[in-house]
Amino acid sequence: MSILKYRTWYFAISLFVLIPGVVSLFMHGLKPSIDFVGGSLLEVQFATEVSLSSERAEELLTEQYQLNSVQQSGDQQYILKGETITDEQKNEVLTQLGQLGELTELRFETVGPSLSRELLVKMLTAVGLVAVLITLYIWKQFSELRYGVCAILAMVHDSLVLIGVFSLLGYYYGVEVDVLFVTAVLTTLSFSVHDTIIVYDRIRELRRKHPREKYETVLDAAVLETLSRSINNSVTIILVLLVLTLLGGDSIRMFALALLIGAVTGTYSSAFTSVPLLSVWEDIKQRRASLRPAAKSE
Repeated sequence: MSILKYRTWYFAISLFVLIPGVVSLFMHGLKPSIDFVGGSLLEVQFATEVSLSSERAEELLTEQYQLNSVQQSGDQQYILKGETITDEQKNEVLTQLGQLGELTELRFETVGPSLSRELLVKMLTAVGLVAVLITLYIWKQFSELRYGVCAILAMVHDSLVLIGVFSLLGYYYGVEVDVLFVTAVLTTLSFSVHDTIIVYDRIRELRRKHPREKYETVLDAAVLETLSRSINNSVTIILVLLVLTLLGGDSIRMFALALLIGAVTGTYSSAFTSVPLLSVWEDIKQRRASLRPAAKSE
């Protein structure tokens, strides 16, 4: 059974998933939380059952507070995020909410715009540094640049899928990205490269055992021998994350969803993106080699 003869289909599937998210990312971007743009966060708990999604609650909040989002964090516990407010304005908000029922203030935090910009710069620096270090590490371990480059391209594929999905969620459903999302992106990089290195290591072993075998045959064998292991390992993680996404609280649901997307795309890309890219690289290398004698003869 040849896996790589369907590589065009694998790339087509990747493009089908990538293009909507990338288009949304360029047109609408991501919807940042106060972690990146600055603002205030207020968490409260009501003594009785209260719904902050009601029209009455929205009226009370918008009178004193330019609200961006409301999340339920527990039993009658709510996290309110919005523009930066002072302690006096926060007390006014609590007074307004007190008309809905008796409540207790659990947390009040304010993030300034300078701190949020610093966090964004650190996030981008971390992602770039991780990509460079992983490329150098894989290049050194496998003694060929193409392994490092193809692994990074697979990581970029996984990251773009995740970021694109959250761009769409932010535009259509108001889902924000915060520090936990950054954690999910970095974790996705580890999901991707972990399985990829396993496949690459198997490729190296098979090339040593069968030095005269065609490179594409070796790639096929490596994928087939490691695919069931990768799927079995990933399914356990995927099931846990799926349960957390469906049944977890609002405060961790989007984080669990981001990790779930990263686990699925990481498992897919290790076999059906990174290895087919090696095959394409080899084809280009062979074509260049075949053209060199012709060029010399001329």
